[in-house]
Amino acid sequence: MSKGWRKISITILVVLIFLCAFLAVVGSETNNYSAESVAKEYDLPIGQSMFENQSITGTTDPVEVPFITNMGFILHEVQAFDLRGILVVLSTGVVPFDFSTVADEGIDSYGNVVDVDGPGFLTYAGDKLVVKEPDNYVWAYSAPYKWLQKTESGVDVYENGEKIKSVPVDEIRSLEYHNDYYNASTIASWYNYDAVVGSKFTLEKGMVGFSDGRNNISSSDVPKIFGQEVVDYASEYPTGSPILLYSGNYTEKQGESYGTSLGSHPEYGDSIREVNARQFVEAWNGTIIPPNSTSSGKDYVYFESASDASAPGGSAAHGVCPSARALRAAVTAEGFDLPVGMTWDENAVQFGFNPAQDITVTNNHDYPVKISMWTEGSGTGMGIYCKVTRYIPND
Repeated sequence: MSKGWRKISITILVVLIFLCAFLAVVGSETNNYSAESVAKEYDLPIGQSMFENQSITGTTDPVEVPFITNMGFILHEVQAFDLRGILVVLSTGVVPFDFSTVADEGIDSYGNVVDVDGPGFLTYAGDKLVVKEPDNYVWAYSAPYKWLQKTESGVDVYENGEKIKSVPVDEIRSLEYHNDYYNASTIASWYNYDAVVGSKFTLEKGMVGFSDGRNNISSSDVPKIFGQEVVDYASEYPTGSPILLYSGNYTEKQGESYGTSLGSHPEYGDSIREVNARQFVEAWNGTIIPPNSTSSGKDYVYFESASDASAPGGSAAHGVCPSARALRAAVTAEGFDLPVGMTWDENAVQFGFNPAQDITVTNNHDYPVKISMWTEGSGTGMGIYCKVTRYIPND
């Protein structure tokens, strides 16, 4: 290094030391800010989900305030030895807002999200703004975000609570709404056979009632924040189901399990019974129930009817009871209550309860559980199995 540059560097260092000392004296001349006043002033999205490197202000441009009334904020540039930043402040008269004065965990001095693993969310901790990391588990409840509502003359389409258009009866079969579980024909069948005026058909689901208190999110934000697999899972289950959105730092542990066989009741048709037993397994396999929550099986699972003079209406979905007994045994051995819609009898499913949508299991643990069901073999000797997997937190 030449003598000239060494002299310049020493001069700059002396100036910076002087500037630090000066700022230590005048720092008290910075405006009095609070987390709430800053959140209100800059319309910060309290409760919104956020990720690493995202700005809590929603913009890449720094928040700037007058230097003359916020002299202490120049410490940003001094501590970073940012000569260009210092010159910009002194030449423009504005300085980047120092968020360290009103923020703590998960937020740096420029208002960016830092050291947050997973989908955190902006909130308050005492008198500070923080971006809180997700808990071991985050869950919420699916809720209609976009839906159809039956009218006297067709359907109204709603999105986020607002009616966006009306569709006459003769155009329902031309609707372009569809996913893996419904299409225009499904909607037309619902309209003609299942719905009454005022009934709703959910097209897209958002999430509400978050376990950690973050804001509700729209259907379009679900895959952005928690992944497409969450959308796919929620699509399979009735609206209002609890959905495990995030899980981290846990260990899977084998819970209770039980197995049974289909058996033979030719008076109801063993081939129909086998179909229904497999459908019950399909309805419940893969169901994840968050802590202290209640879930049913999947939506869009259908059962065959068999004649039964003792059943209301003269028919019932025979064959579901062996599968139901496997589920009942596993979950009650786990310490859960008898599922709603079941009895302790051999005929485990109560009349009038859809085995997929109406039976419900309540997880009374403080951690999620997963229900797995499967079959082995076929015919009257077909094996039916159920097991519970516990998601035990590591801390």
